[in-house]
Amino acid sequence: MAKIRPFKAIRPTRDKVHLVASRSYLTYSDETLKEKLENNPFTFLHIINPEYNKESKKKGVEKFKLVKHKFIEFLDQGILFQDKKAAFYLYQQKKGEHKFQGIIAATSVDDYRNNIIKKHENTLTKREQMFKDYLHTTGFNADPVLLAYKSSDKIRDLIKKTTNKRAEYDFTTTNKAQHKLWIIDNDNDSKLIIDSFAGINKIYIADGHHRSASSALLSKEKKSDPSKFFMSYLIDEKLLKITNFNRLVKNLNGFSTNEFLKKIAVNYSITEKGNRIHSPSKKDEVSMYLEGSWYSLISKQQTHNTTVDTLDPSILSQNILNPILNIKDERTDKNIAFLDATISLLEIKKKIDNNEFAAAFILKPIPMDALKKAADNNEIMPPKSTYIEPKLRSGLTIYPIT
Repeated sequence: MAKIRPFKAIRPTRDKVHLVASRSYLTYSDETLKEKLENNPFTFLHIINPEYNKESKKKGVEKFKLVKHKFIEFLDQGILFQDKKAAFYLYQQKKGEHKFQGIIAATSVDDYRNNIIKKHENTLTKREQMFKDYLHTTGFNADPVLLAYKSSDKIRDLIKKTTNKRAEYDFTTTNKAQHKLWIIDNDNDSKLIIDSFAGINKIYIADGHHRSASSALLSKEKKSDPSKFFMSYLIDEKLLKITNFNRLVKNLNGFSTNEFLKKIAVNYSITEKGNRIHSPSKKDEVSMYLEGSWYSLISKQQTHNTTVDTLDPSILSQNILNPILNIKDERTDKNIAFLDATISLLEIKKKIDNNEFAAAFILKPIPMDALKKAADNNEIMPPKSTYIEPKLRSGLTIYPIT
């Protein structure tokens, strides 16, 4: 049974929420980040980047102390405030025809440790420690972990009832996404949510493995009641949008094009598709763009030992990236780059044509059922196997850890 609870969020005032909430700072170019910081005094990016206009910048815990100071400054100025009553928060994001709806809640660290919250990615110890130190020093978490759960009629009905009311927040961002947020602080509705999740024994991390792991580390060190939970966005698994990460390599490990194709042909059936963009659609198929031509590559491998072995990223790693291109660790190797499916194949083609990269491998999205099966079997998927939406805004709701 999954244990969740409401919490007293720190959040922006209604009149400033559209100015405060931001994308992850890692998604901004240096130029755009500079423009945001210089022209919007309310953006949450000021909290994350308290020394943006200084040449010499602090690192580690000393930087985190400055983040906390800026956070307190936003509270003192009334840009942010804390709710007086614990609540759940219903968040809706609409992009084009796709509508994401889910509940922001405090989720149990024990559920993470006991594998009720299931993982499918490895985490790096160094990053876990860094995020743990960040949470411990700043005393807040502004980025919910994205968790997927099996459809629940009771939760769906509650969401429908709630969204018929006026939203606390309703704003649109420059990427043409509409954001709405409702406060659920009615005792009966809160009990329904808590009881409904108590009947769910499996929840899957869609995005936020390091945030989950660092929260678990923090709870061992801090041992306070708030640190026994972490903020999450719980969404019906059917509403997730799962797309793919494509792989681009900078060089062919010293092989000529003909030599490279011959080596690939050992484990793949190769069909040249000419200069027309080719996107894979068949079982065990990836497409490749190399020296002005597109290729269909279909794996000859028929037997697989695990669920992860059946996935295109694993097959590509085992048969091309590792043995031919000598890419042993995709997380750190400088010969490989990952571009999510929001980057068009035309843009990827241009990167090969202008010699920024030598070759591109285009993969199909991995189904949710495969992700769940891998997690249920305690298997670890290759890095950047999935690109999952929604991508949430930082600073919309903030979980206080102190």
